[in-house]
Amino acid sequence: MASTASPPVFERVAGIRAIAESGRFKAWLLDQFGVLHDGKKPYPGAILALEKLAENGAKMVIISNSSRRSSVTMKKLKSLGFDTSCFLATITSGELTHQHLQKRDDPWFAALGRKCIHITWDDRGAISLEGLGLQVVNNVDDAEFILAHGTEALGSPSGVPLPKSLEELEQVLMLGIEKRLPMVVANPDYVTVEARDLRVMPGMFFF
Repeated sequence: MASTASPPVFERVAGIRAIAESGRFKAWLLDQFGVLHDGKKPYPGAILALEKLAENGAKMVIISNSSRRSSVTMKKLKSLGFDTSCFLATITSGELTHQHLQKRDDPWFAALGRKCIHITWDDRGAISLEGLGLQVVNNVDDAEFILAHGTEALGSPSGVPLPKSLEELEQVLMLGIEKRLPMVVANPDYVTVEARDLRVMPGMFFF
C-alpha cells in the first residue's frame, strides 16, 4: 500500500531577521568557532546580529565542541566584544567532560581510576584539571586512562605542559592502545578555524 504521508514543506527565507521578528522560535542554539568568530576576531555583523536577536526575545545558547569549560568560553566571547548577557547559557564538551570526571555518577567514568596521561595545549594554554582529584603521570605503564584536551603537549605532574609533536603524541596513544587504556576526548572535532588557518583538534586521533 502506497504511503499517504505528505511531502516535507520547505520555506525559503532571505535571512534570519524574518525568523527572529516572527517570534516563532524562542530558543536559538549557536555554534561559535566558524560561526560567530574565527578564534581571533568576530565575523562581520555577528555581534550586531546577536544583539538584534536578543532584542527580539531570542534565548540563545552556545553549544560548542571546545575542550574548555563553559566559563572560559564566556570570557573568550566577552574578550572578542560579544555581549555575554545575550546568552542564556554555554554548553561545551569540555564542561561536560569536567562534570563527568568530577561527579563520576556514570559507571564508565566511575571505573576510570585517578592516574592519567593528559594530552593538552601548549601555545593555546594548558587546561586545568583542578578539582578533579586526578594524578597526571608521564609513563603509560603508570596510567589508568588517557585524557585528551588538546594536541600540542603532554601534561606533567608539576602542571607545566611538555610541548610534543603530533607524531610524538600518537606514539603515546599507540602505547595506550596496546595497554587497552580507556580514553576520554574532550573535543571530538578533527580541526577548528583560527583566523585563516585550520588547527588540529583531539578528534583527529581517531581519524
